[in-house]
Amino acid sequence: MLITHTHVSTMDRECASLLPSVCEVLADSGRSVPDDTSLEKLLDWFTGLTEAGGSLLEACPCLLKFISTVVYNAASDPGVLSFTLRLTGLMAATEDGFKMLQERSVLNQVFNLQHWQEAGLWDDPCLRIGWIQGLRSTLQHPKALRFFVQSDFIDSLLQLQTDTSLFVASAANRMLAHILLFFQKVSSAGSNSVNKKEEDDERGIHHSATDLEPPAVTMETSAEYSAVVKGISEYLKESLIPKENTKLHQSLQILKLLALLLAQAGPPLRDKLLQRVTDSLEQLVTAGCSQLTLPLMDVILAANSCGPDGRVPDQRVTRLLSSMLSVNNAADRCHAAAALLRRGHHDTVHTARAVRILLLPLDIITGPTLLGTNASADEHPFSVVEQLKSKTSCISMICVCLTNTPQITLTPPGVLPCPPVLIVTAVVSLLRICSGTSSSSSTGSSEVCRNVIGSGKVQKCALEALTALNSSPGAKEKISEVFTILIQYLDSPDSDPTVLHKSYQALVKWIRVCTDLSLITDQLRQDLVEVVKKRACDMRWEVRDSTVEFLGHLAGVHVSVSSGEEVCDASEALLGGCCTTPLLREALQDTESYVRASAISALAKTLTHSWRQGAALTQDQTEIVSRLLEILSQDTEGFPRRAVVQYFISWFFSRSSHSPPSSSASLLMQCVRTVLSQGSADLDWEVKVHTLELAELLLDQAFSAHRGYRNGSDAHRALQRPYGVVSDQAYTLHTHTEGVQPDLAYVVEQGVISALLSGLVDCDRPVALKACRLLITLRETICPLSLGALDATAATATVPCELPGRGWGQEITKILEMEKSDRAREADVSAQRSSSAADGGGDGVSVSVCEVLRSLGLDQRLDVLTQSSDHIHNSPLSLLQDILTASGAHAHPDTKPGQEVIVDCY
Repeated sequence: MLITHTHVSTMDRECASLLPSVCEVLADSGRSVPDDTSLEKLLDWFTGLTEAGGSLLEACPCLLKFISTVVYNAASDPGVLSFTLRLTGLMAATEDGFKMLQERSVLNQVFNLQHWQEAGLWDDPCLRIGWIQGLRSTLQHPKALRFFVQSDFIDSLLQLQTDTSLFVASAANRMLAHILLFFQKVSSAGSNSVNKKEEDDERGIHHSATDLEPPAVTMETSAEYSAVVKGISEYLKESLIPKENTKLHQSLQILKLLALLLAQAGPPLRDKLLQRVTDSLEQLVTAGCSQLTLPLMDVILAANSCGPDGRVPDQRVTRLLSSMLSVNNAADRCHAAAALLRRGHHDTVHTARAVRILLLPLDIITGPTLLGTNASADEHPFSVVEQLKSKTSCISMICVCLTNTPQITLTPPGVLPCPPVLIVTAVVSLLRICSGTSSSSSTGSSEVCRNVIGSGKVQKCALEALTALNSSPGAKEKISEVFTILIQYLDSPDSDPTVLHKSYQALVKWIRVCTDLSLITDQLRQDLVEVVKKRACDMRWEVRDSTVEFLGHLAGVHVSVSSGEEVCDASEALLGGCCTTPLLREALQDTESYVRASAISALAKTLTHSWRQGAALTQDQTEIVSRLLEILSQDTEGFPRRAVVQYFISWFFSRSSHSPPSSSASLLMQCVRTVLSQGSADLDWEVKVHTLELAELLLDQAFSAHRGYRNGSDAHRALQRPYGVVSDQAYTLHTHTEGVQPDLAYVVEQGVISALLSGLVDCDRPVALKACRLLITLRETICPLSLGALDATAATATVPCELPGRGWGQEITKILEMEKSDRAREADVSAQRSSSAADGGGDGVSVSVCEVLRSLGLDQRLDVLTQSSDHIHNSPLSLLQDILTASGAHAHPDTKPGQEVIVDCY
């Protein structure tokens, strides 16, 4: 987060006057140094000034004296020294600044390693990282590169790659990448600037504020750049091979750096790097170090990808890729194949090999001949079997294979060695083996099968794979087998809560792609009903919660029992509708709040269809509504109360304007006022925000026909909520329904205005912010400034609302008294308000809605609410004042421990 920036040439005069004193404080080793955050904020400010244009050296001449003072003061605080190094780099980022600093010998003073070593300060990692980051900021133009090379900094930077501090080593690593990539020829860059930035962000390479476009000179032919490339390339070559186990981390770091460089380098640099490191990469492949398999594949795939230049991948790299897919360790082969598949490699020969490598362990265990009758010698089937006999290796390899099965089924037919449906069959077979109800049909794999029986990790991976395979070609014909194994898992006493949850997820996914459930036998449906009833009463709340969620998801899936039949909810088709509502109603009494909340959400989804049809309420549904209102007023947990308000939001959305008035709509409108009243007084801020969303729906209903009204209901449908009960299907909110007049009196009567005013003075900012915005929308609709506006009827202008004498009503009354405009007001009304506010209680007062909306200063309140909480103190001037104040307080002889001034931190 950066402090608000000011142009260098127009720096605030007060800031400019305080800066010399601040520099004096920071440079004085005998005075207390403020916390590190103040130094970071100060550097942020200087960075912003530089980005705005101009020169820090010209605008802040005191900085030069500060730098020289700090550099030659051996007692300087390490944090201030690091700050000074980075500040120097910031000022030297432009050629003019660099030239000025070099003429005054400042650069040699600041970045002289011998000076820091002799002073005994180099051992502090804070100083080393400041040296790296300062140099990196400097290296933005050819003159800086020349300075870097002539000062022999390359060797020091390479030594820092293995620094004992991971932060220092990481910074040094990123600086190497910056030097090589920034100064390569512009036209040879391996990717455009947008893609390069995305790649940097993914790999954690963050540019400084001073990073500019690469210099428009042919740097790859210069002696300086050639020397840098040679030195770094030789270092990469030597450092790739771990000399001992303690050097393994270094190899990992070098591989990550190399992958980044090869992915972004243009052809000249890419070729030079490959020429240097290929032999070392081949040695790493041969060494068979499992910990390096994935980073090795990242390097090889980055090098093997054709760049924008369209060149053919290097043959040496192709050979490396083949070697990685042929290593002796079967687990390493699987990981290498998975890496290749994840990168979406377009080399069909290697992709086909990767697919076969990944399917082989699954083929060995389940035996559905995924690879045909004969596996090729490259796949090492016998060595795979041997490695699968080790339980740890077996589970690891099988999980890698399962994770990649969905991607495998998407490969072209010429690459895939079997029909996709066979992979579905294999996963189902594996699930049977894991449950112990089936053995493998593959010869000699009984020992391997014992390793996966009862393995929760394999079961979860297999269920996730099965869930993702629901849309594979030919998968629908397997739905009966899939249902059978999933119901078996749901019924098994050995299934843990996560396995049960994933089984439910798989069921819903497979139901969604099978619109014709005629393949599901009556027996399977009966089995499903029984297992759902069983799990709804499980001792573990996580299982009950998953079961309730499953019932809600089923209600949102539309299927037909057989071809040509009318579409219905999956819960009705599979469960017969006989157990869903009773089970959910029972779950409303659950001892766990998560289950109660999930039950409310599921009930909303279950009842959506009848709401849309305008069907009459049943006795059960009426009792459910009563129970929900009871939960809203009495439940001690926030999750269920939030879900209740969202239930009514869903109900409001689902009404149809084409249906005649019904008991359902009548009950809804009776409940809305209660929900608004209780919800706006809730202690949970999310309940209050959802209550305001319901209030907004009533505003939409009342005023959508008014010109200029901004309908907010569309935004509700896009919201993602933890316990969202609004159906995925979008509904049109119809106005003027059920004989309700779309006027201000209606929303006042329903309690909408009270909910909004209560929210406006709420202590939770999100609540107050939403209420303020809705009140402004209402004000612009019913109280327009133009006297000739058609919507400003006399009736609207006089509609009153009640302000209670306590709580939010008293707060609103005080605001009206403080912010009332100069417009004439009736003296008796004013006196009544003052009396009510003064005695802190008593009866409420009746005031005009328009008068309240015009007098609350809503626009000013919105400005305050939309600002961050630190906007008052988060400024350069405040920062400088804090540093001086903190220093003065620390230096004061009477300051007691614990009474120090703390610098503002944001």
